[in-house]
Amino acid sequence: MTVQALPANQPETFYRGAGRIAEFRTVAALPDRPEDWVASVTSRFELAPSGLSTLPDGRELAEAVAADPHWWLGPERTDTGVLVKLLDAGQRLPLHVHPDRRFATAHLASPYGKTEAWVIVSARPGAYVHLGFSRDVAADELSGWVAGQRTEEMLAATNRIPVAAGDGILCPAGLPHAIGDGILLVEVQEPTDFSVLLEYEGFGLPDGHLGLGYDLALQCVDRAAWTPERLDGLRGSGRLLPAAADEFFSAHRLHGDDRLPEGFSVLVVVAGEGRLVGERDDLSVRRGDTLLIPYAAGPLRLLGAVEAIRLAGQGQAVSSWSKSSCSASAR
Repeated sequence: MTVQALPANQPETFYRGAGRIAEFRTVAALPDRPEDWVASVTSRFELAPSGLSTLPDGRELAEAVAADPHWWLGPERTDTGVLVKLLDAGQRLPLHVHPDRRFATAHLASPYGKTEAWVIVSARPGAYVHLGFSRDVAADELSGWVAGQRTEEMLAATNRIPVAAGDGILCPAGLPHAIGDGILLVEVQEPTDFSVLLEYEGFGLPDGHLGLGYDLALQCVDRAAWTPERLDGLRGSGRLLPAAADEFFSAHRLHGDDRLPEGFSVLVVVAGEGRLVGERDDLSVRRGDTLLIPYAAGPLRLLGAVEAIRLAGQGQAVSSWSKSSCSASAR
């Protein structure tokens, strides 16, 4: 067997969950741990090793990948390029922003920023996210909001977007956003934990400027207006995520009899049960399972009355997704 079924990996964080990960995964409820970091080689910002995934044999995934990158990642790959999370918003999250690659390279010694995307697993009626400013915001206006923690003014200037189960939404680096309460989602992102908090009062946090000071940190914020037409471009048209996501990661919805191409990826089973089979693998899968698939597994096939999301980092092949176009077969 090469595919690894992963246990929950729930580091502490500052906001509350509502038990949705426990129900989804059939694990113990941890209200103060509303995130499950799946197949993570990324630690929480300045809190390593918190966040890193441990394999069933006791090794940290990061160490295993470093020891045998070809087996895990394939030829000419040196890192996974991705972080996947389950996120249970038991309360509205604070308005915040993630830096892009250019800012992260210049100021955070990282080749990766934090573009991310959300696949909504479940959502209460009327659930929403805040995404981008609805009008142009001047730099001094933004800095005044943050310095005075004028939350109502900040939120009033954002777009409030309804969401429902099955939605896929891209959130580019730099875009102010806040996930509303009552949502369970799968998040796929670049492999960092960089967040600039525009809102921090009421969350037990002193600030959130990544140690850079807000004068510099706020330079990563996209202050331009996001019109309904621009926002529409953050959703896929005939696909789970828009083409703009491909530079960073891929996310594909799969059902029974769909094939998975060769390559490092994470599979989150969101409904039903079935089997995942390949030349070296044959395992039962069910709703709530999170599976780590190494390059060495080769092509696989999902069987049964099951639905899953396959997530992969930059550089993964995305060209063969139909049942008929996969060049190699899985038994």
